[in-house]
Amino acid sequence: MAAAVESKVSGDEGRNKAIACAVFKRLSLDPNKLSSESIGGSDIASLFSNILQLSESKDSLSNEDQIMKWVAFASSFPSEADACLASLDCLNEDLKQKAILLGNGLEPSVADIVVFSAVHSFVSHLVGMAVQKFPNVVRWMDYIQNKEDFGGVFEKIVVSKPDFQPLKVSGDSKATEALDKDSVTNEKKKKALEKESCEKDAQCSISVLNIQIGVICKAWKHPSADSLLVEEIDLGDGSLRQVVSGLAKFYSPEDLVNRRVVLITNVKPGKLRDVTSSGLVLCASNQDHTVVEPLIPPEGASLGEKISFSGYDGKPEDVLNPKKKQLEKITPHLYTDDKGVATYKGVPFMTSAGPCTSSIVKASVK
Repeated sequence: MAAAVESKVSGDEGRNKAIACAVFKRLSLDPNKLSSESIGGSDIASLFSNILQLSESKDSLSNEDQIMKWVAFASSFPSEADACLASLDCLNEDLKQKAILLGNGLEPSVADIVVFSAVHSFVSHLVGMAVQKFPNVVRWMDYIQNKEDFGGVFEKIVVSKPDFQPLKVSGDSKATEALDKDSVTNEKKKKALEKESCEKDAQCSISVLNIQIGVICKAWKHPSADSLLVEEIDLGDGSLRQVVSGLAKFYSPEDLVNRRVVLITNVKPGKLRDVTSSGLVLCASNQDHTVVEPLIPPEGASLGEKISFSGYDGKPEDVLNPKKKQLEKITPHLYTDDKGVATYKGVPFMTSAGPCTSSIVKASVK
């Protein structure tokens, strides 16, 4: 979604600040050198290179070749959900027989700090069975987050650990009854956790979003933000909706006028740099975010028509609750397939006239 362009940059800056904070401590660098210049842009490899240039111990950095391999892994960690899962699968396999990525296992390495920071956002949004597919990654992340100081940037990932209370079996019937009681209790706990997981999955399903087709009637530059544009969008209901989008680097206001778009209409209205925004225009972008394009509704689809997803029939919420972070949990699963069809977990964005598309294939959608 285009309005998320600016928030993604903000997320990258927060992640980079966390990396810099932890690596500065590990390399015993002067914290006064921690500045916006040293943090640099959104690229992890460039950030790490900047930090090494500040380090007097660069020449004595142990395992530098192996560290740079993991820095490259972190820097190229994808944004599209299926690619993220494939990368996590490789990381999970690598951690199968070791506690940390590099070193003697007694304390996390610089490589652990960098990779943790890169994958944290995606792993923290995994729920239910998805978490269970990566036990080594989850175990490793729990260890890193309790050993390193990331300056409070990352929320802690809650890891469920089984309770174990040894039972003294004396051979009599009371011990047998106690075992049976524990077995029933454990089964109830298991069912309760499964129910809770299903409820959480429903709360962050695409069905909570109200996604509609609109047309941009008017667009202009944001008065105080060079990266933003303001649009008036007609949803066919006789009123115009004002939306702020991060499209200024990719389109002029004139390029967007009369363009049909796909937007989320039940986000909580808010101000972006003092201008009210009441929606999110969904856009596809390539991996390095150099090409961005609003999703294209099919010809014949009506203004105001709601996008549907086969198998997801829940009722959209009237207004999304930002505290639930539903968008953050849903957007990693939005992407275009190899034919440019916009999908949620592979299920097309469907209208009465066909699917919504983009000219950018295998792109993330935000």
